Amino acid sequence: MALTPMMQQYLEIKEKNKDCILFFRLGDFYEMFFEDAEIAARELELVLTGRDCGLEKRAPMCGIPYHSANSYINRLINKGYKVAICEQLENPSEAKGIVKRDVIKIITPGTYSDSTFLEETKNNYIMSLYIENELVSMAFADISTGDFECTYSNYNVSIVLDEISKFMPSEIIITDSVEDNLINSINERFQLTLTIKSDEYFKTNSIENLKNQFPNFNPNNYENIVINVCNGLLSYIMETQKISLLHINNIEYYNLVDYLIMDINSRRNLELTETLTDKSKKGSLLWVIDKTVTAMGARLLRKWLEQPLINKEQIENRLDSVSEIMSNQNLYDELKSCLKDIYDIERLVGKISSKNVNAKELLTLKNSIQKLPYIKSVLSNSESFILKNIYNNLDCLEDVYTLLDSAILENPSLSLKEGGIIKNGYNKTIDELRSAKSHGKQWIASLEEQERNVTGIKSLKIGYNKVFGYYIEITKSNLNLVPENRYIRKQTLANCERYITPELKEVEDKILGAQDKLIELEYNIFVEIRETIEKHINRMKKSAKMISEIDCLCSLATVALENNYCRPEILEIGALHIEEGRHPVVEKMIPHNTFVANDTYIDNENQQLILITGPNMAGKSTYMRQVALINILAQIGSFVPAKKASIAICDKIFTRIGASDDLARGKSTFMVEMCEVANILNNATNKSLILLDEVGRGTSTYDGLSIAWSVIEYICTNNRLKSKTLFATHYHELISLEGRIKGVKNYSIAVKKLDNNIVFLRKITEGGADESYGIEVAKLAGIPEEVISRAKSILSNLERKENREKDYKNTNTDNSVLKEVSVSNFEEISVNNATDIKNNTKQVEFIDIEKDNLLKEIQSIDILNMTPMEGFNKLYKLITKAKSLLD
Repeated sequence: MALTPMMQQYLEIKEKNKDCILFFRLGDFYEMFFEDAEIAARELELVLTGRDCGLEKRAPMCGIPYHSANSYINRLINKGYKVAICEQLENPSEAKGIVKRDVIKIITPGTYSDSTFLEETKNNYIMSLYIENELVSMAFADISTGDFECTYSNYNVSIVLDEISKFMPSEIIITDSVEDNLINSINERFQLTLTIKSDEYFKTNSIENLKNQFPNFNPNNYENIVINVCNGLLSYIMETQKISLLHINNIEYYNLVDYLIMDINSRRNLELTETLTDKSKKGSLLWVIDKTVTAMGARLLRKWLEQPLINKEQIENRLDSVSEIMSNQNLYDELKSCLKDIYDIERLVGKISSKNVNAKELLTLKNSIQKLPYIKSVLSNSESFILKNIYNNLDCLEDVYTLLDSAILENPSLSLKEGGIIKNGYNKTIDELRSAKSHGKQWIASLEEQERNVTGIKSLKIGYNKVFGYYIEITKSNLNLVPENRYIRKQTLANCERYITPELKEVEDKILGAQDKLIELEYNIFVEIRETIEKHINRMKKSAKMISEIDCLCSLATVALENNYCRPEILEIGALHIEEGRHPVVEKMIPHNTFVANDTYIDNENQQLILITGPNMAGKSTYMRQVALINILAQIGSFVPAKKASIAICDKIFTRIGASDDLARGKSTFMVEMCEVANILNNATNKSLILLDEVGRGTSTYDGLSIAWSVIEYICTNNRLKSKTLFATHYHELISLEGRIKGVKNYSIAVKKLDNNIVFLRKITEGGADESYGIEVAKLAGIPEEVISRAKSILSNLERKENREKDYKNTNTDNSVLKEVSVSNFEEISVNNATDIKNNTKQVEFIDIEKDNLLKEIQSIDILNMTPMEGFNKLYKLITKAKSLLD
């Protein structure tokens, strides 16, 4: 049996698009066959049927109406699939044999640009990745806005992951030579689509392709590896979109060190754009500062937050503009009023370039452009550098506005193939066709009266039939009055003759073909208008960027005014000094004016490392994150939540906060912690800010204490580091480092004890804490009173036991063993010897062996790697053993 011609055509097209679900146009439906049908039926909840295809078995088949395809495509794209749109390329009624079909567009997660379904305040990036000679180059594009950026650096997996976490692309194009380790790391950390291409794909016609796409592209300005990565991305965009996108017309190169560097863990821990728990915007720093009123402003503000500045002049320029907007109420009000009426010009430009814009969207473009002259006038007296520069360079696009205002109806049709989109008066032929459609009978009556007057034949009449169309009928008695030079005989009847005239045929054409001609002509003129506007894409993009910038500056001004933020002093080098600093997110989540503000002072010499002790839940992590977020806000050019702030510019921010594992790659909680610490110690500089929370808690007490001690020592004494550091810990022994290691300063979170309860004062004070208050915190968490009471009893026994052990050691061990419990001499013991010392002390025999065994069992518990239920069960067993010993 042979395949049917239609199915042969389907399989030929499918062969060229193996990695896509093929939407095959048949009449008013997109049909899917074989495996594609099975996938689509499952993912889209469609009925799976079958179709005769020439084989013994029917081909599995499902379909969707073409006019509702967008919603189905969106669902498939969100699930990571690619969709190839195969259209009929000729009119079926005119086709000879099978209708010609081919793929006109491939839609992938990274090239999806339907603004109906895209998140309007977030870019949809596609990324390309190219590695060669120990270098890595990366390029990022958003085809909905035309953004195209690239960079390169020495190859390191962590660098690649950090850039991915910054842009969060939906899809990455990589070469088939990329190592599995990197691919696995990407797949484990991100939910995105990986598309693999050959090295040659990135290199073929690279310079020629880039010159054709980017008018100002000069290959001499870029390294070969950057040219290759940009070509790979551009080639994929052209391959999938099947048309040249003129709005992608500029490559922006950036250097990784041009912005504040934050690794993937720091971005996650600081919750810059989304929360750790549910990945929502609410509860993130972006949620607090995003008061933008335009979609393009929201996207730019997100970008500012992802890429804080390190150039003092650029930071000060933003701060000057925010300050000017805040201090000028009229400027603030007028800008906000104008901005709220401006639509997403960037994505409208993208739609124009991709030929997907409709008349209503051009109308919104016109209405947005209408606000530009007024915005420019409002900025005329601006003094800050950015606002003055926008005033001088803002293109108000008057010519584009004039064209759209004269051409597009105020309430145009959504469909371009139904007419009703072009204004009266814009095109004479359209006016006539529209009039013919509406006033055909009046035209005929008027022409009839006109011909009677010209010929003098009072009985002349105009008739119509399907064979001849419209005609002039004259009785035989009046034939002598017929004008020979204008009237053309068409038909002779018994009592009359029928004629036509050029004027009558013109009217006939207008009347009979008015509807179809009107629709076709309106569409053609719309295309002409779109093509004319497309020539001004670069101008519109530049104006849109300026409006976005104004929106971001107004947003920062709004946040500062509403939340009583102060303007930070920005220093190239020096101390980080914050008076009455507040956590920008936490203060918005708790009742008004109840947040406790705290001071911070860190320098690179005498107070370089702040060692923070205190109980859980007292606010150590909140305080540390607060300092980092204030620093980030200052470096994006924002006012900050403090009474006063002096911020030395950071080059990098690192965090090691929270407990997490990576069991899929064989890494325990402690191993993940150590990897994060290693990354910090290997990459931080003396201009970096480091937040370390509970370093060493994932292992035994002595190991963890030794590691924490050594890390502090390394940060403070290594000349490459000496980074400003906040170090929170439960190891109270570490407070002895103040005065022994230069730069270490003790602070603690104040706690007030009332009877058997504690109250967290949330205030950071000088000096170290002498208690952990762990049992009190457990009580606050709702642990049963019986468990709390028994825990206190056990703690008391353990403390007495520890004292007996110390007494025993004082009389039965030499000085080398005593050093293990002598905190004042702990620094003389290397980390490498800590485990040996612990093993030596385990050999000491105590009088009460059973109690000693119980103590060892307690010490061996790894509570951080236990579930709550396992912890309670273990505690119950320990209580049972302790009771039996006491009895």
